[in-house]
Amino acid sequence: MSTGDRDTDEELVSLLDDRYAREILVETREEPRSADALSEACDASASTIYRRIERLRKHDLLEGQQRLDPDGHHYEVYAARLRKVTIELTPDGFTVTVDCEEDEETAADRFTSLYEELSGT
Repeated sequence: MSTGDRDTDEELVSLLDDRYAREILVETREEPRSADALSEACDASASTIYRRIERLRKHDLLEGQQRLDPDGHHYEVYAARLRKVTIELTPDGFTVTVDCEEDEETAADRFTSLYEELSGT
């Protein structure tokens, strides 16, 4: 994905320059993590983590997934989609290209999985 939009490119580079955003991506690369787990791992307040999560999701670098806990309540965990960022110097300035993991599971698949977890089937 290449944005080609200078403002979006600058916003993306600024986001990746943020320590907490980078830590969230690293912490969620191998295994989805809850906001509470990320807050602890990144040594940051929950509000700081949620702000970064929203910014990362806005750029499609992070995805949320619903999980069911043993008590029957659901909660969200987050998984990194980002795999590679390339910044290229061109005659028009910088171009940012982002490679993300393909989303193999559709929204319908996620709903079916959540329903099956809730119904115990």
